[in-house]
Amino acid sequence: MESGIWLSDLFGAIDAKDASRFASFLTEDVQFQFGNMTPISGRAAVQAAVESFFQSISSLRHTVHEHWTQGATVICRGTVTYRRLDGKQVSVPFANITKCTGEQVNDYRIFVDASPLYASA
Repeated sequence: MESGIWLSDLFGAIDAKDASRFASFLTEDVQFQFGNMTPISGRAAVQAAVESFFQSISSLRHTVHEHWTQGATVICRGTVTYRRLDGKQVSVPFANITKCTGEQVNDYRIFVDASPLYASA
């Protein structure tokens, strides 16, 4: 797997707020955790959670600063810029660790402090 191309496709789906396309990157039994939220198991549950998250924001855009591949694990760090429903923009650093089976992710961990996204104006 060419991790740069794969990451571009993955973040393209996320930044398009296309939960279905994002879910196509995941195995049926994926383990997923966003920040300090409770971990989620299973592609359908992750897709539903991501759809709900997408409804809570106006838009988002990821910029990957660097990435590494070690065997079946892809690690990346970057900045995500959210546009809140009130129109305000918030940018925060993130790091993702994805463990893959073939071209699909079976373990997806997002390390981010999303609290500014929901902070009072």
